[in-house]
Amino acid sequence: MFRSCMDVTAIALILGVLSGVTTAHAADPDASLPPVDHILDNLKPTHPRLLVDAGAFDALKQRIETDATSRRWYGQIESYAKSLIEEPPSDRVIPDGKRLLSTSREVLRRVYALAMVYRVTGDRRYVDRCWAELDAVSRFKDWNPSHFLDVAEMTHAFAIGYDWLYDAWTDAQRKTIREAIVRQGLTPGLNSYSGKEHYGWWTDAVHNWNQVCNGGLTLGALAVADEEPDIARQIVHGALTSVPRAMREYAPDGAYHEGPSYWGYGTEYSVLMIAGLESALGTDFGLSGYEGFSNTAWFPVTMTGPTGHTFNFADAKYRPPGPAYAMFWLANRFRLPGVTRVAADYAKPYPLDLLWYRPVADDASASAAPTATYWRDLEAVAMRTSWADKDATWVAFKAGSPALNHAHADVGSFVLEALGQRWAVDLGPDNYNMRGYFDRGKTRWTYYRLRAESHNTLVINPDAGPDQSPSGSAKVVRYDVDDAAWRFGVMDLTPVYAGRAVTRVRRGIALAGPRVVVRDEIDVKSGGAVDLLWSMQTTAAVAIADDGRGAVLTQRGRTLVATLLSPADARFSVRAAEPLPTSPNPRGQAGNGVTRTLTIRLPRFGGGALSVLFTPIAQGAADAPPVAAEVRASASRALADW
Repeated sequence: MFRSCMDVTAIALILGVLSGVTTAHAADPDASLPPVDHILDNLKPTHPRLLVDAGAFDALKQRIETDATSRRWYGQIESYAKSLIEEPPSDRVIPDGKRLLSTSREVLRRVYALAMVYRVTGDRRYVDRCWAELDAVSRFKDWNPSHFLDVAEMTHAFAIGYDWLYDAWTDAQRKTIREAIVRQGLTPGLNSYSGKEHYGWWTDAVHNWNQVCNGGLTLGALAVADEEPDIARQIVHGALTSVPRAMREYAPDGAYHEGPSYWGYGTEYSVLMIAGLESALGTDFGLSGYEGFSNTAWFPVTMTGPTGHTFNFADAKYRPPGPAYAMFWLANRFRLPGVTRVAADYAKPYPLDLLWYRPVADDASASAAPTATYWRDLEAVAMRTSWADKDATWVAFKAGSPALNHAHADVGSFVLEALGQRWAVDLGPDNYNMRGYFDRGKTRWTYYRLRAESHNTLVINPDAGPDQSPSGSAKVVRYDVDDAAWRFGVMDLTPVYAGRAVTRVRRGIALAGPRVVVRDEIDVKSGGAVDLLWSMQTTAAVAIADDGRGAVLTQRGRTLVATLLSPADARFSVRAAEPLPTSPNPRGQAGNGVTRTLTIRLPRFGGGALSVLFTPIAQGAADAPPVAAEVRASASRALADW
């Protein structure tokens, strides 16, 4: 049953085959860019030129008339725009003393809605209200470059307002908006690319900051490029030199190291940057050709369970995938109708949802997506029993490393859904403003939600130090989905338990019909024993069997049964979702509500296997069905024999 590395690669590439594309790698754009003086040679001379042309709004009007989904979404956007007319403009508010970001995003949301509704209706009230917003924000003392995401998103807002409403502005209004873009956005951006300001550290980053900052600045530069060509050329060239560092992270299959939630933020701005370059200059300079990018829309799709929420690892909150418009754009570009169908279920809606949504045939469903995927390099797997059944069983798990941006000590963790419920949960992030939250040297690993003990994985010899090696990196070493009755992945977790008196730690997770098996195999140093803690976070009510070998989890009238298969002396217990007595417990951490921890603790574990079987019980069933002999036999086999 072992699948070779070549076979695994082939399976991963099925994602591209299913969508009608392959994962071709383009030459690095920074290696083939024209000289900075010629970067804008093909600039479209008229407006709008960002993301759309004038014809796009005429087409949108027709689609609103003929397509029920578009009509419903537009009605919601128009209602929001109307509500803004009596609202005061945004103020410069930094509630946490660090970020203007909530204001930048509010301005962006307002500008898009007001501009779109004006382009559809021609009603000048929306232009006047948009002017009040942009005029007020142009007077801010700055757009907070110390947290440059704030600048990038505000520049994006002003770029859209300037470009989409260009013909509606007076010369004086254009001048005000244009000067704000240059002074508050592009000038700090140029200082970032030149290295003059420390806040420009993001130019060398490989994560979402790179994409957001480069994307927002690019849109701002393209909006004013005919009137301000010198700084616009330098900004676009700088962005195209910087952004490949992040685009390379999609290789080899399209996964995103910061998880599905930050996939949304980073990929959103990659899409906006590419779409803006193409609409304004007629080329994306090869950005859309980076390895894995053509498949990346499948990443949030497959890493989303039947409940409609993603596997929220890496400082991510429990929420649906998105933004839908980035998924729509990717679906249009790479011919992925199944992605469109999924994304349409999660649309907010947002004005760009309307522009990039294309109705698809009823038979172009997400069933085209694979029911099992292995995302290489990220080292994550997702498996499900069905796309059509909302009660399907879905399990997703990850290896990887705590060293990645936003990562937790969650290597080996899993989430589990069945019967329309999430049973094994990830608590998500804590407050970014807590002291040392991003200090990976030490402080980050003092916070409960970032430690292994708060995740659905193992802790070996619990103490006050990091409970997984902050620099360790684990791999999926086996992945086999040929047998629909027994699909699995095996992770070698040994590197993240360095110094924990173990010589090998492996975790296998299998999907056997609607059941899920989690099997751990730990080799302890000769003659020794370890304190082993197995944990699963859940929001369900938990009842432990009298013998401790079973647990019944219930929520919203649904039931999941956990059965301990090995070792014979193991017992379930339940504890509060809070730090262990041996763990640090800094002040100011978030509470964990109704979440509780299903636990197995073996304080003198000399090595061997720990195996747990999860069985969803169909609604109305009096008891769990008996475990089929072949499932029990497979679950009890050594991982090497899976």
